[in-house]
Amino acid sequence: MIGKERLALVDPGPEDAAHYQALERAIAGRSVDAIILTHTHRDHSAAAPYWRQRLGAPLWSNGPHRLSRPLRRFEVNPIAQSGHFTLVPDRVLHDGERVMAGDVEIVVHTTPGHCANHLAFGIAGTDTVLTGDHVMGWNSTLVSTPDGSMTDYFSSLDKMIALPYRRYLPAHGGEIENGPDYARALKAHREMRNSQVVAAVGGGARTIRQVVAQIYPTQPPKVRMAARMTIAAHVEYLAERGAIKARHTLFGTRLSPA
Repeated sequence: MIGKERLALVDPGPEDAAHYQALERAIAGRSVDAIILTHTHRDHSAAAPYWRQRLGAPLWSNGPHRLSRPLRRFEVNPIAQSGHFTLVPDRVLHDGERVMAGDVEIVVHTTPGHCANHLAFGIAGTDTVLTGDHVMGWNSTLVSTPDGSMTDYFSSLDKMIALPYRRYLPAHGGEIENGPDYARALKAHREMRNSQVVAAVGGGARTIRQVVAQIYPTQPPKVRMAARMTIAAHVEYLAERGAIKARHTLFGTRLSPA
């Protein structure tokens, strides 16, 4: 929540009775002027319709959930169920807008990558920014195409680094005291992963599954499943830049050196 006497509720979260009760206690009868979403993955937005009706507060976001690019023929969005496609905001927020969230002014920053309609919210006049899932405190974020985009993710990391905020408050994980340095480390990690993908393809890997097996040889199946989604985003990023070749077929993506 943002504010003191007048509030804005950011990312009300999942549909869960205990969670609803905890939020009611935290609101403590104060006025809620708006419900604001960093993005429309359901772990952040599923409860928004309930609270919009319960509080009579308008819903603000960067528009309905949308893909970062159109689906290719035969392609399936692996996290389609996570997207809250039917949720329509009362107000669409745009990059650079300054709006009152409760009794606090926030600055809207578009940060696509994790998904296309992702936003971060700077607290005006401070060095604090709410980063949503773009920068998380406990791990690097999932980028799964076509829901998200690695190209957008890199661009948004550069944008965050250049903005005048040092204190990052992520949606998952704890406070990050030196946000720009942390974001630089995330970028370096992704660049290292790009190099690993290029090396794996150069060494004979011809499918995303084979690339994952080379980069994550000892990880359990659940981790590899998430890794396949992220590696697919790296593959798309690298193929767009001519670092590798990727041919999309009914039976999957075939890889080869550039």
